[in-house]
Amino acid sequence: MKSAVIPQIRVEPELRAELESVLRQGETLTDFVEATVRDAIAFRRIQTSFHARAQAASEEYHRAGVSAPVDAVLQRLQSKLDAKRKKLGR
Repeated sequence: MKSAVIPQIRVEPELRAELESVLRQGETLTDFVEATVRDAIAFRRIQTSFHARAQAASEEYHRAGVSAPVDAVLQRLQSKLDAKRKKLGR
């Protein structure tokens, strides 16, 4: 597959200098921009999925009138957080 080019953008010299100041050893401006675009795409997909699930949950609540108690939801979230912290050794 042939590669494509992302459009160039004009920025102020200060922004360019700031960007260049945070590049890692051996990292190019192109590497940074590509990684940033990939991260932004992944974030947008996660965000879109989250919004879709929230909308579906809201619609289900309005349809059925049934929801989970706040304490149960918070407890479930705390359990997930505790498990992740344990797994990471924190």
